[in-house]
Amino acid sequence: MPVSPIRRIAICTGGGDAPGLNAVIRAVTIAAIRRGWECLGIRDGFNGVLFPERYPAGGVVRLTRDLVRGIAHQGGTILGTTNKGDPFHCQTRLPDGTLGEKDRSDELVAYFAEHGIDALVSVGGDGSLTIANALHQKGLRVVGVPKTIDNDLDKTMTTFGFDSAVGFATECLDRLHSTAQSHQRVMVVEVMGRYAGWIALHAGIAGNAHGILIPEIPFDVDRLAEHIQARDAYGQTYSIVVVAEGAAPRDGHAHVLQPAEAGHAERLGGMGEQVANALQARTGKDTRVVVLGHLLRGGSPTAFDRLAALRFGAAAVRALEEGETGVMVALAFPNVNYVPLHDVAGRMKAVPLDGDTLQTARDVGICMGD
Repeated sequence: MPVSPIRRIAICTGGGDAPGLNAVIRAVTIAAIRRGWECLGIRDGFNGVLFPERYPAGGVVRLTRDLVRGIAHQGGTILGTTNKGDPFHCQTRLPDGTLGEKDRSDELVAYFAEHGIDALVSVGGDGSLTIANALHQKGLRVVGVPKTIDNDLDKTMTTFGFDSAVGFATECLDRLHSTAQSHQRVMVVEVMGRYAGWIALHAGIAGNAHGILIPEIPFDVDRLAEHIQARDAYGQTYSIVVVAEGAAPRDGHAHVLQPAEAGHAERLGGMGEQVANALQARTGKDTRVVVLGHLLRGGSPTAFDRLAALRFGAAAVRALEEGETGVMVALAFPNVNYVPLHDVAGRMKAVPLDGDTLQTARDVGICMGD
């Protein structure tokens, strides 16, 4: 079946923000303009289309060279983003006054048809790409771009935003070594990552942590306490422990700050505090907690993430030009290739327990809590 020519595309950024989003927007916009296409930006995921009343200046903006000039190095996203923007589970007020969900995906598809938008570039993580796949199944022409600081998307070597998050977390660990050593303390550092331990593992190794707790390995806090006490015994009277927000003890569960609700996944956090309290009780050492949280999402992207984001954005436009749809652009050195969205949607890439990075942590003496 012949593919209709493209004249106008749209781009949206969904889920949590990540360094590199603006670089993708710039690459998609310029690459589209160079092909004679018009490029539109949807504000706050799909909210610019579904809730136009919220945007007096318009929920959909025409992207021009001037609008995207000089933004590749900036953090955040000029289009805005949201993690409550699922058009298939749109939060709405029910007749009885309670909040519920409504499927408004058909309205979104109809908007594209009515406004002559031929294709969508959807930039996001697992949730956003699952939505993109569902829209593709409804007939929308879609190409996905993998974004998440958590690096938990399957079928791509890495996602943009991850390198920036790891770099910042490592810098924080470097700074904490001196203050922990000065006071002979245990410093527990909680990092993002949801149910994957990529940030904790990579930053923990690079930042010379002494303990790393990740979701993939249920931990025994007594084992970690013994490791800290052993360090004390041979004169290393301070310790740095990195805890992924989704880590869980062998006999428990990850700590949930806020349960899932309509159009929004559960929010994790607080495991660092629990681990710190347990370690102080078992070791008697002064223990402090640092939660990096959203600091990992902010700031300028690293050179690696900047380049990856620009490559992804340009590749997404090339994919559309080549007639592709229902695919995600993926990094597979030395090139960017295309993988079906249905192979990515709903799947999480966890830290492999037999991988060399995890083995490196063990080989250099880092306690993984098991």
